[in-house]
Amino acid sequence: MEWHRLTVKSTRILAIDPGSRITGFGIIDVTNGKSIYVNSGCIRLPDEALSVRLKDIFNSVTALLEEYKPNEFAIEEVFLAKNANSALKLGQARGSAIVAAALQDLFVHEYAARRVKQSVVGNGNADKSQVQAMIQLLLKLPSPPQADAADALAIALCHANTRTSNGLEYGVGKRAGRTAKRWTELDVRKTL
Repeated sequence: MEWHRLTVKSTRILAIDPGSRITGFGIIDVTNGKSIYVNSGCIRLPDEALSVRLKDIFNSVTALLEEYKPNEFAIEEVFLAKNANSALKLGQARGSAIVAAALQDLFVHEYAARRVKQSVVGNGNADKSQVQAMIQLLLKLPSPPQADAADALAIALCHANTRTSNGLEYGVGKRAGRTAKRWTELDVRKTL
């Protein structure tokens, strides 16, 4: 009788829902196609200058990366904000998190908010309470997570659902299906 060794494939995903006041994070393990909750929460930023908040995002994401050692990193794409100033701050918050991941040699996967909601709730226009309820259900949590943490967990689940047997689909949003890489440490070094 021949014995076959079962191969358990496990991937840890850290996802970030960036914000200039509150940045949500969610960490899940994906083992043989099953998503398992690891941790989530919010990085609450001080009422200080933007530069101080950006430094806090970078340091906090770096600490999460060092503690949980994820294999993959996902973040929400910038969306059209109500005003240009908000969009710029959000972009800078994203940049702080992206640089932290790139400096840890993690490939950065980006997802549009609409795609995340569609993947998790089945409705690209879902509200925050619907996302929270689905995250609680899908990850078998005792209560709904805080809204920003739920959004980050939704990004992680969207990324987990986007994975294919041949690797990852590298496109996001309208660009889905492209195989070009996005942000890497090499990109960060080129800009420094």
